[in-house]
Amino acid sequence: MRYIPNSPEERAEMLELLGLASADELFRSIPADIQLGRALRITEPLSEIEVIAEMERLAAMNTASRQPSFLGAGAYSHYSPTIVDHLIQRSEFFTSYTPYQPEVSQGTLQYIFEFQTLICQLTGMDVANASMYDGSTAMAEAFLMAQRVTRKNKVLIAETVHPEYSEVAKTYTQHGDLKIETVHFDKESGRILSDDLSKLDDKTAALVIQSPNFFGCIEDLESLANKAHEVGALLIVVVTEAISFGLLKSPGACGADIVVAEGQSFGIPLSYGGPYVGLFATKEKYVRQMPGRLAGVAYDKNGNRGFVLTLATREQHIRRDKATSNICTNQGLIALAATIYMETMGKKGLQEVAMQNAQKTAYAAKEIAKIEGFSLPFSAPRFNEFVVRAPKDASELLEKLRTERAIIGGLALSRYYADNPNDFLVCVTEINTREQIDNLVKSLKEISN
Repeated sequence: MRYIPNSPEERAEMLELLGLASADELFRSIPADIQLGRALRITEPLSEIEVIAEMERLAAMNTASRQPSFLGAGAYSHYSPTIVDHLIQRSEFFTSYTPYQPEVSQGTLQYIFEFQTLICQLTGMDVANASMYDGSTAMAEAFLMAQRVTRKNKVLIAETVHPEYSEVAKTYTQHGDLKIETVHFDKESGRILSDDLSKLDDKTAALVIQSPNFFGCIEDLESLANKAHEVGALLIVVVTEAISFGLLKSPGACGADIVVAEGQSFGIPLSYGGPYVGLFATKEKYVRQMPGRLAGVAYDKNGNRGFVLTLATREQHIRRDKATSNICTNQGLIALAATIYMETMGKKGLQEVAMQNAQKTAYAAKEIAKIEGFSLPFSAPRFNEFVVRAPKDASELLEKLRTERAIIGGLALSRYYADNPNDFLVCVTEINTREQIDNLVKSLKEISN
């Protein structure tokens, strides 16, 4: 009982002091009809050898990691150099907490500063914070920031933004006075429907666009920025696939006011939904409305350079009523992993990875479109994802691919768009070989007959 420090006598003494007959009375506020009413079905105590054997047995049941996968939709499988995992496990990084005391946190503050610098270079923005919890919560924080900056209470969000990101934003804002309206997409191009932008008016705080969007289509950010700015609204650009920064024109260069992104593609392996790291960048004039913390450079009286928290607008740093957010978690260790990845790859390396993604995706899309009964419903340019329209139900097709051919073929869009039962989203990255792509095409052709 080494993990329960109190002896039976001590527990009895505590219960007596509380005026309780048993520990069960501590849970009397829980209605009886929702209590379990039986012992937990767990094993008897196991030795360490037995625990390891059981974990290995369970791990052997997980075949997904050994199957060719064409899943994307916000969680991307990319190659991560071994140096990333090696360096973040060094004790000075792995155990460090938050840099409240700059005199003993110079290493942490320096890599945060370098992380911010790299994110600014990628997004084309002036300032970036020390990371956020993930891309979806970063987007939600951007909604609230736009409301503070413009003092307006309406946000227009494209229907092509990741549906789960949209749900997070609704949860964030459900108790406030921010009104969220949807802008629909063009069924032919897969981009934002221009006619629906008539919803933009002088009451709009921000127009929120994902590019590449959930369907993999690249939006015309410059024209959208102009339309948003004409009515005094901000343009918030969401990026779920950070590798696209290596090939596409930066959102900042296209007129974005706030850029939020998910940095998981930068050396963070896929692992049951996490961990992720949110990227958040904006223009310098809005920096005091930006959530999170900002590391900067300072000099002492002798001219020695040091790193400090230049701006920290979370409620734990300043008065609660002055805080921009109280839940904008900084993913320090994961931000470090992303920094090591970006520094290791360099500008040319990131461009090469992005180019491989785009080229392999173009090949896969071309070959799938040749299959009788299959088509690509959207005409807009793409990066590494695209929608396929199958001649039969996509969920059934993908299940057959998985069970009969050991291929994870993509994501059925009916999960989010009930009117598109035959559509599925395919993602191709640098780790997918030509052989795997050809096998996917061959298998789709055979099982669809």
